[in-house]
Amino acid sequence: MGRFFAPFVLFLITLNTLFAQKGNISTLKIKDIMQGDDFVGHRPGSPYWSTDGKTLYFDWNPNNAMSDSLYAYSVASKNIEKVGFLEANALPSPRLTYNQAKTEAVYSKNGDIFLLETDTYQSRPITKTQERESNPHFTDDGKSIAFVKDGALYTWKIDSGLIEQKTHFVKSKNGEPQRDSKDEWLYQDQLDIFDVLQERKAKKDAGEQISKKLEALEPLEIETGGKQVIGLEMDPSGSYVTYILMDRPDTKGTIVPHFVTESGYTEDQNTRSKVGDEPTQYEMFVYDVDNRKNYPVVLDNLEGLDYVPEYTKDYPDKIYENDDRIGYINGPTWNTDGSKAILDIQANDYKDRWIVLLDPKTGTVEQLDRQHDEAWIGGPGIGRYRGGDLGWMPDDKKIWFMSEKTGYSHLYTMDINNKKVKALTSGAFEIFDVALSKDKSRWYFTSNKTHPGDRQFYSMPLKGGKWEKLTDMIGRNDVVLSPSEDKMAILYSYSNKPTELFIKDNPIETSGTPQVEQITNSNTDDFNAYDWKDPEIITFNASDGAEVHARLYQPEASVKNKAAVIFVHGAGYLQNAHKWWSSYFREYMFHNLLVDNGYTVLDIDYRGSAGYGRDWRTGIYRHMGGKDLSDQVDGAKMLMDEYDIDADKIGIYGGSYGGFITLMGMFNAPETFSAGGAIRSVGDWAAYNHGYTARILNTPATDSLAYKRSSPIYFADGLEGDLLILHGMVDDNVHFQDMVRLSQRLIELGKENWEMAVYPVERHGFVEPSSWTDEYTRIFKLFQKSLLGKE
Repeated sequence: MGRFFAPFVLFLITLNTLFAQKGNISTLKIKDIMQGDDFVGHRPGSPYWSTDGKTLYFDWNPNNAMSDSLYAYSVASKNIEKVGFLEANALPSPRLTYNQAKTEAVYSKNGDIFLLETDTYQSRPITKTQERESNPHFTDDGKSIAFVKDGALYTWKIDSGLIEQKTHFVKSKNGEPQRDSKDEWLYQDQLDIFDVLQERKAKKDAGEQISKKLEALEPLEIETGGKQVIGLEMDPSGSYVTYILMDRPDTKGTIVPHFVTESGYTEDQNTRSKVGDEPTQYEMFVYDVDNRKNYPVVLDNLEGLDYVPEYTKDYPDKIYENDDRIGYINGPTWNTDGSKAILDIQANDYKDRWIVLLDPKTGTVEQLDRQHDEAWIGGPGIGRYRGGDLGWMPDDKKIWFMSEKTGYSHLYTMDINNKKVKALTSGAFEIFDVALSKDKSRWYFTSNKTHPGDRQFYSMPLKGGKWEKLTDMIGRNDVVLSPSEDKMAILYSYSNKPTELFIKDNPIETSGTPQVEQITNSNTDDFNAYDWKDPEIITFNASDGAEVHARLYQPEASVKNKAAVIFVHGAGYLQNAHKWWSSYFREYMFHNLLVDNGYTVLDIDYRGSAGYGRDWRTGIYRHMGGKDLSDQVDGAKMLMDEYDIDADKIGIYGGSYGGFITLMGMFNAPETFSAGGAIRSVGDWAAYNHGYTARILNTPATDSLAYKRSSPIYFADGLEGDLLILHGMVDDNVHFQDMVRLSQRLIELGKENWEMAVYPVERHGFVEPSSWTDEYTRIFKLFQKSLLGKE
């Protein structure tokens, strides 16, 4: 029996492999490319410099270990060495907060606080406790370091090492109970009658006076009313502490059961609630440390607090209520001496962003800028879930910030005295990752000025003017400057060239023409053995006249089968028709395999995608599955008109948002799409989370029309082609429940031309190569059978 069993298992494995590749004429195999980084090669990431600029650290895994490790590149020797675990643990964190002179920095690591001397790159611990300390920053004019522990703010004096607690939050103060009129009369009458009671009371009062004097030396007791304290921070002078009281309403979460567990029992995971939650309440306060006063930051003078959204006109009989529009409060961002601060405030309906000037002495604010969007505020550097990019100019008289005022995200400055605004950049392109130079004489930033799908690194004078392009490799250039800004570490990739790490002298700081040097080589031999295709970046006109960017993969004429597959990227607000290595690299390799098999592949940056400005970003407002779907349909028509694709041989697939569009395409455009593979798809937007969905569709209770026209479950009756649904059963982002509900709807409608594959141990982002292989084998079989009639 044993001699028979081993060959039999080998036969089954071989048979399964052959079955997976049935009909595949490419040299690429689905099982191989779905190994992910193990097939491509593990990429370098998260580079950061030592403060002396002699060493560049980065995460890497060239030997295909269980996980990434820290590596160090020596600028002097040009050698790369793996950093041992203990050595890596002892290194400073890459996230440093500097003092004004940049001579010292503080950071938190493993729950403790450290002080770093920047010239020697040597650090010493400030705390070493079982508790977690966080948010270290300089205060007391650089003489002390403030940090947060156990919900309170502490300071550590650099010269003496004294640690002092600065805040004391309590749920409620325990005062003496108040007596009613009857009991108060009895109390006073007793004191009048009995001398001993008078003497005891006098002693007690004297003791309380001493206690009050001692209490005056301690932090003020501040009531929270049971609300959560967040955002604790002390100003640079050490005079004020700001904090936010957050009141998050109780919400009902969704239970995700895990069926394949170590215990053998079904185990429940409690996950997020659904869109339409009551908004979280945020209140900011200032604690005047020296004067022991605590007072609220007053925001009732902000413009538009009574704003009623335009979409409510569609519901004339429904009363709209949003009494407190204040959402998350980001900041403060202090000026040099702590006399003023900037707050970045988001409305809880996401349609306003206020940048305000805080006077900490009074808790009052002055509005500097209101950014309003009928749809929702967003864009590079403007913020989605928290605040955007902003800061003080070197003179402390102006601020800088990002705005979509012109329809694209650009850099602005404002004089805080006269409110005069100056645009430092402008044009039909976007600005990313803005930072001031070390000497504060110029800007550094990334932009897609040359092409929406090409990102280069630039410098510009402080007051604006001529740009200097510091990188020149077409694709994506993510730059980390050395502390002296004389060198650039560049994470670079191109469409068919995965990310590698490069070094280049900064042209601003170097004479001559500096050359770029590649310092990592991460590709595997198996990956290098294939001639990976460089997809063409094309544009086509949508039915409404908009210019749509897309990636096009074309097969050789000898194998062209006149069938096409349209891939729909996920996230909605994401870019994939670009000139750099895609985050969808498994799909990119799958597209190479499809092209080898004769398919034409189109990958569209549909309405809602990133990189194309405000109008493109908000093109899906109140109707997901509207223009984002019609862009796919128009793309299919373009393929038929210009690339000789048969009308009955077009398939569509994608994951997450791409899976949602796939469902909408199969239900609402059955004349266009003959087959669709819907991966981890949203079937009903009313079941998704609040932070994402409420921006685009408002809430189900206030804008039910938007949800009804945007959710696939309402259009399932339109299914005509062959649909394959694929979903992880422990997906805690797009819940498996979504597809269970959709499958029940398809059953009730009597639809038979659909199948569902489930993955018991996978969340939203699949991990196991076996799951990836099974998933894409089924998708390949779907297109082979439904578009080409091949079993």
